[in-house]
Amino acid sequence: MMRLLGKIALVTGAAGGIGRATALCFAREGALVVLSDIDEPGGHETLEFLEAAGGSGLFLRADVTRESDIVSLYRDLDERLGRVDVVVNIAGGDSEPSAEVEDIDYEKMSANLDLNLKSCILSCREAARIMKRQAAGRIVNMSSLVYRGSPNQFSYSAAKGGIYAFTRSLALSLGRYGITVNALAPALVDVPAFQRALGPERWEMLRQDCARRYPLGRVATPDDVARSALFFASDDASFITGQILEISGGARL
Repeated sequence: MMRLLGKIALVTGAAGGIGRATALCFAREGALVVLSDIDEPGGHETLEFLEAAGGSGLFLRADVTRESDIVSLYRDLDERLGRVDVVVNIAGGDSEPSAEVEDIDYEKMSANLDLNLKSCILSCREAARIMKRQAAGRIVNMSSLVYRGSPNQFSYSAAKGGIYAFTRSLALSLGRYGITVNALAPALVDVPAFQRALGPERWEMLRQDCARRYPLGRVATPDDVARSALFFASDDASFITGQILEISGGARL
């Protein structure tokens, strides 16, 4: 039985590895998937993959660092479809992946907070307007294992920790409307963005190093994260809210 049959799901960051895997996973489970990303060609490519696999969806471009874009995204979605059952806030990234504390850059710090934390808060705000009207909904936010802390990712880990705190607060606020709010916290995930940023050699060294340290002996795949998002989006998790799920292969036990 398809777990999201007849549901309407919004996935932000749908052009990236995790977003694409989540969109395809949700489509296979019967959802109509609304794809959103600043990368319009990449978003349309995800839509093509989705439709080729027999799924249904549409693409709506949005820059989640702009409040006006987020408001327009939800207004357009509401006007076209009339509801949204699931929102997965995946859009994000690290603008300052390695810095000493005295070298924290104001612009890069601001970019991390805008892209990761502020975008999530604003997306959830707009989702709540629709979901409260429906008296039902599932929100899944993307944190990271570095919400526990990271010695060289100060603003990124702060943003991801903020997402978890916000997720808990939102769960407390929206539970009486039948809305659940949870978060995912992956460790290293094998996605093209990392490979492009680091180059093949550095990426392979990092991947192998993490695989040796993780008890399960490998890094995560986008599908590992997508299936976890599916769990929170489905009725299997109907009595779970305000939680964070570490998708880490036991990396920080």
